[in-house]
Amino acid sequence: MAQVDSNKGGGDFISNLGRIYTLYTGGFFAFVVVLAILEQMGVPNKFIGYGFVFLTIAVYAIIGIISRTAEVGEYYVAGRRVPAFYNGMATGADWMSGASFVGMAGTLFLLGYDGLAFVLGWTGGYVLVAILIAPFLRKFGAFTVPDFFAERFGGNFARFLAVIVLVCCSFTYVTAQIYATGIIASRFLGMDFTVAVYVGLLGILLCSMLGGMKAVTWTQVAQYIVLIVAYLLPVVVLSTQKYGIPIPQLTYGQALQDITALEQSMVSSGLADAATLKPHIKPFVTYDPLNFFALIFCLMVGTASLPHILMRYFTTPSVREARKSVAWSLFFIFLLYFTAPAYAAFAKLEVYSDVVGRDLDSIREWLFNYGAIGLIKVCGVDAVNLEAVKAACSNIAGHPGVLRLQDLTINPDVIVLSTPEIAGMPYVIAGLVAAGGLAAALSTADGLLLAIANALSHDIYYKMIDRNAPTFRRLLVARILLVIVAVCAAYTASTKPADILSMVAWAFSLAAAGIFPALVLGIWWKRATTTGAVLGMIFGFGICLYYLVGTRYFAPGFYEMWSFLSNATPDQIAKFAQLQAACASDAAQCAAFDKHAQSIANWWGVRNISCALFGLPIGFLTIWIVSLFTPAPSQRIQDMVDATRQASGEAIIRDKDALNLPH
Repeated sequence: MAQVDSNKGGGDFISNLGRIYTLYTGGFFAFVVVLAILEQMGVPNKFIGYGFVFLTIAVYAIIGIISRTAEVGEYYVAGRRVPAFYNGMATGADWMSGASFVGMAGTLFLLGYDGLAFVLGWTGGYVLVAILIAPFLRKFGAFTVPDFFAERFGGNFARFLAVIVLVCCSFTYVTAQIYATGIIASRFLGMDFTVAVYVGLLGILLCSMLGGMKAVTWTQVAQYIVLIVAYLLPVVVLSTQKYGIPIPQLTYGQALQDITALEQSMVSSGLADAATLKPHIKPFVTYDPLNFFALIFCLMVGTASLPHILMRYFTTPSVREARKSVAWSLFFIFLLYFTAPAYAAFAKLEVYSDVVGRDLDSIREWLFNYGAIGLIKVCGVDAVNLEAVKAACSNIAGHPGVLRLQDLTINPDVIVLSTPEIAGMPYVIAGLVAAGGLAAALSTADGLLLAIANALSHDIYYKMIDRNAPTFRRLLVARILLVIVAVCAAYTASTKPADILSMVAWAFSLAAAGIFPALVLGIWWKRATTTGAVLGMIFGFGICLYYLVGTRYFAPGFYEMWSFLSNATPDQIAKFAQLQAACASDAAQCAAFDKHAQSIANWWGVRNISCALFGLPIGFLTIWIVSLFTPAPSQRIQDMVDATRQASGEAIIRDKDALNLPH
């Protein structure tokens, strides 16, 4: 892959994309075969893991370095030359984050039916992207989402608010991706989690820092190929082994029947507690109907609001290509999301049939590998070795000496990574899955960091501070900010703040409440005014952030202030008072007090993961009401809105340094 510096070189490169990525895919399969042969020859597993992790990161880094650029248009929007098919693949990689790859099947494993809310919400959001947003932003011709806000709502204050929302939701999201890289690297490279986080950060920066969107795009296409192969292979093997059909989506139903039978068998034999067992196919065990559908709604709208996804559609050559790109994005995302429920089912089937019920002396080594990094507990302690497990279980009265379901606590973020080892597959498949998870986390982290750095460098520095900054300085500022934001996110991730999927869901609600109302009304309602949009963003985002932070980090005070809106039962209220008194006299009881407060600190029972359920309608109502009571936008703005919704014609705005780009 040669560096592309101009439109002429870009044309040669674009015309050869099929050949380039076909060779890349063939080389990747050959690499996997070589490692499989080496495993059979007795090469230690850790070296197989090193090979997968380091070689794949090296390939991504080489693509990123080769794609370096000194042109603003290339750095911000990849020269607007990315074909729909490849942009769809890159968007799929951008979208299939560590949360999707590492956390999705794990959440379905843990929650069963209720976990489908994530699949439905995230997939359905692309319908909103295709219908309401993507083609029109491409016609607008901006470099960033805040660019649209500034032009549509006439000024830098709207731009500044959009940057604040963008940074808040994207930083939360990127922290989760770097956390995922830390989990993978710490397990397969045998290093401390904190060190692993910064090793993953180095890979992220190599992919994105020099080439911006251009480098990230072609790296993400390569990463998608790795992650989808890595995700599909283990579950295809399991489906073939158990039912003789290599299509897990078709054997998924049989797996569910077998899981239900094993659940009943474990309860009857004492290997599971009927009071704590969550039947895999029973709905509304974790989420009641209100929270189940609220989560779907917030994830759908959040999908259509995340800047790092929307900016991908700035890179296509035309509005038509942007529409086609959304369709390809949905197809490539569908491949993983349609498989995730089956992956969770087969993983649970393996755990129920091969892990639960084993004598403690015969627990397999994979369990200790993850226990050593704090992701699996047995009998309440980290499963670091057999001695620790036996000592902990011996302290439980009447323990039978075999591993029961209630003894086992598996962090959902390790389900995908550990399934090949649980099923006894060759280690090369486990290494491949690790490489896929790393590709997923790196690709999304690249896009998110780029979205944050571009917003700060383009929208804040260039558009608001120094309008005369030369290209060199603009790109230098962008790269410096990229590194600063990345280091801050890595530090936050190293503290292990929460499980991956919860952090991601927060980002979706924040984006939905802060961006979606003004973005949609800015495109579809000419009467939307600057004052209305600004107040709508402030109130919508503010109420969502207040609810999220209050219920998560200040739950006791939040509950006391809003107890008349909580759905707490009399027993829960009494327990709150009891734990509050205990906390006042014994600091050791405060953790239990705070945990209980989080379970009842809410408005009408809505969980904070769906805080956009309050911020979104407030944002829409504020924009609508204020716009009706303030002067209408100028005729120029209204004509611009009309032109934005027309597929033909020139882009609405152009950057002075990107006038040579095709539109």
